[in-house]
Amino acid sequence: MLTLLAQSATEVLDEVVALFDQAISARESKAVHKMRDYLAERAKSGENRQELLDAILAIVADPAVPDEDVGGLIRGERIGWDRLRSAQSTALPPLPRDHGHLAALDGSYGYLRQFTPQVLDAVRFAGGTAAAELLEAVAILRELNATGARKVPDDAPTGFVPARWHGYLDTAAANGSATAYRHYWELCVLLALRDGLRTGDVFVPGSRRYSDPAAYLLTEAKWADQRAEFCRLVGKPADAAQELADAEGELHAALGELETTLGQGDGPVRLDVDGDLVISPLTAEDVPSEAMALKAELTEMLPFAPIVSLLIEMDKRTGFLGCFTHAGGKQARTPELKRNLIAVLLAQSTNLGLTRMADACGISYDILAWTAEWYVREETLRAANLALIGYYQRLPLTPVFGTGTLSSSDDQRFPTRGKSVTARAVSRYFAHEGLSTYTHVTDQHTTYGTKIIVATKREAHYVLDEILGNATDIPITEHATDTHGVTLVNFGLFDLLGLQLSPRIRDLGKITLYRPGPKSAAETAFPLTGPLLTRKLNTDLIAEHWDDLLRLAGSLKFGHATASLSLSQPVCPGGRARSP
Repeated sequence: MLTLLAQSATEVLDEVVALFDQAISARESKAVHKMRDYLAERAKSGENRQELLDAILAIVADPAVPDEDVGGLIRGERIGWDRLRSAQSTALPPLPRDHGHLAALDGSYGYLRQFTPQVLDAVRFAGGTAAAELLEAVAILRELNATGARKVPDDAPTGFVPARWHGYLDTAAANGSATAYRHYWELCVLLALRDGLRTGDVFVPGSRRYSDPAAYLLTEAKWADQRAEFCRLVGKPADAAQELADAEGELHAALGELETTLGQGDGPVRLDVDGDLVISPLTAEDVPSEAMALKAELTEMLPFAPIVSLLIEMDKRTGFLGCFTHAGGKQARTPELKRNLIAVLLAQSTNLGLTRMADACGISYDILAWTAEWYVREETLRAANLALIGYYQRLPLTPVFGTGTLSSSDDQRFPTRGKSVTARAVSRYFAHEGLSTYTHVTDQHTTYGTKIIVATKREAHYVLDEILGNATDIPITEHATDTHGVTLVNFGLFDLLGLQLSPRIRDLGKITLYRPGPKSAAETAFPLTGPLLTRKLNTDLIAEHWDDLLRLAGSLKFGHATASLSLSQPVCPGGRARSP
């Protein structure tokens, strides 16, 4: 009973926080739509004023009109006083910095007050140093709700309020409107709390879904013992200054190569007339006709092998069917077990199903269902795959295909029948619902990892799972993905782990590039490449959290946490894991 109560309390707490997030997000979305409708109406009402401005500019910019005649033409025969006064009377107030987003959300203030005081009273929030001001504001708001006070204290923090909303608070304070200030300040607190829960800056003690992100990492004591070993394994210094200096040197070398390429002006990577980066698509390699003929000749020489015969032959060579062990422990293996296993594997791999496989092979459905239930599990499938990979790695022909250090990953989507907690509706791929299988393959054509994931989840979260968690002897050092398999966080984690991420990125010439120093210094050193580096890197933030970043990567390297869990929840103890 106590276990059930503890479990139920955790589930209810998660559900309450999730509903809090959903309710605030729904009202914010409604405010965004209201703001957009207002902007559309404002644009329509401003068409007459735009026409008037065009008419005035046509007079002012006409060199044939003398300066002394401009005023007369505007106020007289060309435009006239009536039109000018009409435009002046319909003048619209200037828009706030956020175009009225927070003002539109203020319309839902009464609705939010129906439940947010109860949520803040019942749920306790905690966080890192980055959320200190926000948590102080939450405590003040909780106190205001408990006492019934309406005025926000003068010393209440506002550092967590985005710059685009500070104008609302300043205007309300200047007008002496305590009610307006309370509305806007409370809305900013609630929105910041929602965002903090999403990013991991804020967590909920006792929750599972919103727990402390640092709990997934190695403890500080264990990390202190393993820091030196991790840095040695991945070739990273423990000193942030040294790492930043090395990275800046590597960046300058790469920018120098790009500068030389852009200077040629006619290569696959070049600048257009507007100074934008243009990257030509790669062309397919031509396969010699002799190679195609040889391939056809070799294909004709290969005998036809039924898939059942192929599985029997592979079992004789590798013994992979022996990896399918009984879930209850050691059990006597009947002579028919291998036959039944082959039938189950074929039924599942071809999506035939056990019922139709029973009709096709003559083995009863009950036997196939019992075999699948007790012998075919995720761990036995992985063990069998490892046996096949180990045998394949020892073949003399395997190194011909590649070194085995390069791999790639991509997903395949499959429709599902019935109800599944993993399946999701994605109209682009499924008539109803389906799921994704995310597969990792080496350049030697070895499939060393497959994971079932929710079809609507970002693939990038799962890229490192199979690379770090594979039990084979495959020494992966470089990995390729498509655009869906890469994020800035992935680039950082791959580098911290001593690996190289080589993705194929869509619209590569349009991505934002960062520079470590001032814009003037970059453009002086690299006249062609420098202007492409439009954003400045926050190296101080990286240096501040360098040990936290190493601790995160070390937790993944030593198997303390999975990359998919870490990327779905930012786990930097400082509370700003995604910022660098």
